[in-house]
Amino acid sequence: MQYFAYVLLATLGLFVLITLIRAAFFRPKREGFAPLPEESVDVERAAARLSGAIQIPTISYPNEEDVDWAQFERFRAYLRESYPLIHKQLVCEVVAGASLLYCWKGSDPSLEPIALLSHQDVVPVSGGTEGDWTHPPFSGFNDGTFIWGRGAMDMKNHLICVMEAVETLLAEGFAPVRDVYLCFGHDEEVVGAEDSGAFRLRKALEARGVKRLASTLDEGGAMLPLHVKGIIENSVLAGIGISEKGYVDFEITINRKGGHSAQPPAHTALGELAQVIRDLERRQFKAELLPFMLHLLSEGGRRLPYALRLLSCNLPLLRPLLKAVLKKIPAAASMIRTTTAVTMASGSPAANVLPQKASAVVNFRIMPGTTVKDVEAHIRKVVRNKDIVLKVLKQKEASPFSGMRSSSFEAIRRLVLAQQPEAIVAPYLVMGGTDSYFYEPICAHCYRFSPFLAELSLLFCTHATNERVPVETLGGAVTFFKRYIRLASQPD
Repeated sequence: MQYFAYVLLATLGLFVLITLIRAAFFRPKREGFAPLPEESVDVERAAARLSGAIQIPTISYPNEEDVDWAQFERFRAYLRESYPLIHKQLVCEVVAGASLLYCWKGSDPSLEPIALLSHQDVVPVSGGTEGDWTHPPFSGFNDGTFIWGRGAMDMKNHLICVMEAVETLLAEGFAPVRDVYLCFGHDEEVVGAEDSGAFRLRKALEARGVKRLASTLDEGGAMLPLHVKGIIENSVLAGIGISEKGYVDFEITINRKGGHSAQPPAHTALGELAQVIRDLERRQFKAELLPFMLHLLSEGGRRLPYALRLLSCNLPLLRPLLKAVLKKIPAAASMIRTTTAVTMASGSPAANVLPQKASAVVNFRIMPGTTVKDVEAHIRKVVRNKDIVLKVLKQKEASPFSGMRSSSFEAIRRLVLAQQPEAIVAPYLVMGGTDSYFYEPICAHCYRFSPFLAELSLLFCTHATNERVPVETLGGAVTFFKRYIRLASQPD
C-alpha cells in the first residue's frame, strides 16, 4: 500500500513539473511572416461613399409588397456612379430582381473562383424610435469619429469597403489569376428559404458553369479589442466564422376541452403547457466542447499570465470543469450546445373561458452536427406530457464546419496578424444566419469575417438605435480586402 502511495505522489509530482514547464512555453507562436507592402487607400472617399450608401434606405420586409424597390434601383445607380472602373471592367448583372452579381475574370479559368459576399438590405427602424437617434437613422452623418445610420455596421460598411478595394485594385492595374465574384444579395435580413437572393445568386453561378468555389468571404466574425486589466491587455480577438448555427421554431400545442372558468379542471391546457415549458427549460441539450471551441480557448489561453497558463495549457484535461463554467454564462453556453428559448405563448381569448388550445413557440439554435429531427426527438424525450402536437414554423439546418487548414483561412489569419500582430485569431461559431449558407452546396470553405475593429458596445447597436461605425476602421477594412483579393485570387 505504501508503495502505491509513493507511485501516486511521484506521478503527481511529475505532472506538476511537466505543467510548470508546459505553461512556461505555452505562448503565442512566432509566425515570422514577411512584412506586407503598404496599400493605397482613400479613407475620405470610402467614408463619403458609405455615408451616401446609408442615405438610401434599402429596407427589406418579409412581405415583398412592402418593399420599396425604387430604393434598390437608386442603390444600384449609386454604385454605378461611385465605382466607374468596376462597372466598366467587370461584368455586372441583376439577379432575382435586385441582387447583384459582379464577375472579375481571372487569367486562368481552370482554377476555382473565389467569391466575396455582402447584402444590400437593412432592417427597418422601429416605429416611434426615430427620435431616439443621435443623428437621423438614414442620414449617414459623419461627425469625424463615427458614421451614423442603419446599415453602418450591418453591412453597408462591408459592401462599400469591398467595392473600394476592387475599384482601387483596378486603378492599380491588378489582375487576378482566379475569377473573382462579388455577390450582393437583397434580402438577407428576412428570407431563409429557397427564394432568397443568395440562393438565386448561387444558381446563377451554377448556370454559368461554376461547379465549385474555392472560398467565400462574408459577414460574421468581428475584431474585438480585449482589455482585461492584469489578464489580457492591448490585444484583439478576431473570430473567423467557420460555421453557423441552425434554426428551428417549433409550435407546441395542447388541445383540451374548453368551458367556463368557474368550473376549471386541475390543470387547464395552459397549465399543462406550463409544465411542458418547464421540462424544456430544465432539461437542456447536452453541452459539448467541439474542436473549434478548444482551439479558441487555447489561443486565448496562450496570452494569459503565467499563473493562469498553468490551467490553460491543460484544457483537454479540464473539459468537465470548463463545460460546467461555460454553461453558466449564456453567451458562452450558446457556443457549446443547442439552445432552447421559449419566446411566444397563447391560450384563451378571454379571461373567463377555459382554453381549448394552448400553444407556445420555442426557438432552437442548433449546433453543427445536430439536425431539426434531432431537436424534435429531444422535445419528445424530455417533455413528460406525450399528448403534445408539434409543428415546424421555420427551419434551417446548421452549417458544416469549414476547415482551418485551407489557404483561404490562412490568408485571413495572416492578414489580420499583419495589421494586428497581437491579435488572437481563432475559429468562431456564428449564432445568426448569413448568406454564406446558400453557397455551401458549391463551396467547402465558407468563412465569415468582417475586418472592422469595434468595441462590443458598437456591435450591440447593430439592428438597434444609434447604429454607427468608427471612421478610423474603414482604412483597415479596405486594406484587408485588397490584400485578401491579392492572396486568395492567386493559385494556392
